[in-house]
Amino acid sequence: MSQTTIDEDFATMRGRLASIFGGSIGNLIEWFDFYVYNFFALYFAKSFFPGANPTVQLLNTFGIYALGFFIRPVGGLILGAYADRAGRRAALTLSVTLMCFGSLLIGIAPTYASIGIASPILLLVARLIQGISLGGEYGTSATYLSEIAVSRHRGFYSSFQYVTLIGGQVLGSATLLIMQMAYTGPQLEAWGWRIPFLIGALFALFGLYLRRNLKESAEFTKGGGLHVPNPARELLKHPRAILLVFGLTMGGTTAFYTYTTYMPTFLVNTVKLTRDQATQISFITLIIYACLQPVFGAISDKIGRRPVLLWFGILGTLCTIPILTALQATRDYTTALLIVMASLIIVSGYTSINAVVKAELFPTGVRALGVGLPYAVAASVFGGTAPYIALWFKEQGHEPWFYWYVTILIFGSLLVYYFMPDTKHTSHIDRD
Repeated sequence: MSQTTIDEDFATMRGRLASIFGGSIGNLIEWFDFYVYNFFALYFAKSFFPGANPTVQLLNTFGIYALGFFIRPVGGLILGAYADRAGRRAALTLSVTLMCFGSLLIGIAPTYASIGIASPILLLVARLIQGISLGGEYGTSATYLSEIAVSRHRGFYSSFQYVTLIGGQVLGSATLLIMQMAYTGPQLEAWGWRIPFLIGALFALFGLYLRRNLKESAEFTKGGGLHVPNPARELLKHPRAILLVFGLTMGGTTAFYTYTTYMPTFLVNTVKLTRDQATQISFITLIIYACLQPVFGAISDKIGRRPVLLWFGILGTLCTIPILTALQATRDYTTALLIVMASLIIVSGYTSINAVVKAELFPTGVRALGVGLPYAVAASVFGGTAPYIALWFKEQGHEPWFYWYVTILIFGSLLVYYFMPDTKHTSHIDRD
């Protein structure tokens, strides 16, 4: 091999890694902005929903959290179609701009004591904007990372979408840890909860800069998307792939949001750990969880996507009820940490490769929309409602029913994994 060829290969690899970094960091920033809502909900709930019952306050707060998910299909439709027509970079740039505005609005929103019912309405508007942003973010970033990766390492590279998604949670958790050390509980409840949202808005401006300078996906620049004047209509020609995305997402997204987004609240409300202990457990387990994603992604490049999905489906079906029951019964910090970590190792079978599996199901012209829209619908119906449903069951005195609910949804996805083809061997990305 000549030195010129080596230099060209190195330049290509360096450009690919730069694109992965740029796309991934922007993804991390967006998810940080979205997740700080959950991490600081325990502190700002009473600012928007006054009342004596903390569980009712959290129900109202997570109700708005769920509505932010319900709007995500709109973002998946609008930004997904935009990505398939105008380009992945353009859609990713618009997505992070919307997230910036939503975070800023929450950070400066007056409390219920100041403006009454208009306060929770402003919170709702901000979350809807953020929901639209993330509805388009997932499909577009999954498509972008999958398209710029080489075929033999596509599972590994695309896994960085969830590395940065989880990284957003880690960063949010770290922010909470630092603020818990720097401020008292009353200070955080009075005004300290606003700081992370304002930081998130500044981070989003940095993400905007990164994404404006991203290199467009070669798959798109070849002309695939430009030949589809109506991606939404074209997507309807792929009903089986649409149903596959919905089905394989159903159980995975419920498990993911149960063991990550809802877990700090569960550890405080049910396990009776302190807020600080719950935050520490979340922080430690999420760091390890993020590191597991490329490992599982690389495994899928060797043995295929389907066996990795089956890992999650089988163990998730068998172990969810025992895991949550054991967690509910313990009052020990170390035991709780180990149980949560075990659950996240299981869920890694879904989170590490779900993006690439979905991207491999669709042709270039409808890929961002095909990945984003059915995923957003499933995430809205099942993922975004998981904390609310869990709290509702607890309020009704039937908390273990939620464990069965999660198990049934994972089993439904397991059936999909069992009967679907292995997309590593049938990938539309390679075919295109």
